Amino acid sequence: MDKLTIVLMILAAGCVAWYTVSTILIFNGLRKRGQKASFLFLNIMAPIYAYRYKAVTIKETGRAGRLFYSWVVSINLTLLLALLAIISHKY
Repeated sequence: MDKLTIVLMILAAGCVAWYTVSTILIFNGLRKRGQKASFLFLNIMAPIYAYRYKAVTIKETGRAGRLFYSWVVSINLTLLLALLAIISHKY
């Protein structure tokens, strides 16, 4: 493997960690606001919880919470970096 592929894989792994932390913080934010959320199914329900968090924060402040944008950016960067790593490895 070349250095570019390794760097892209490390960055993608960092984005996965960022996504995981954002998801857990969204879960905690929902629980603090009295919303039902199951930690057992957190991985499966993450998109639903994120959009529920967005709706709750819009009702509270008129804007989506920062954690929602953190969640969206982290998952999209993970996908992008993983695809770039796969492409760089093949060529």
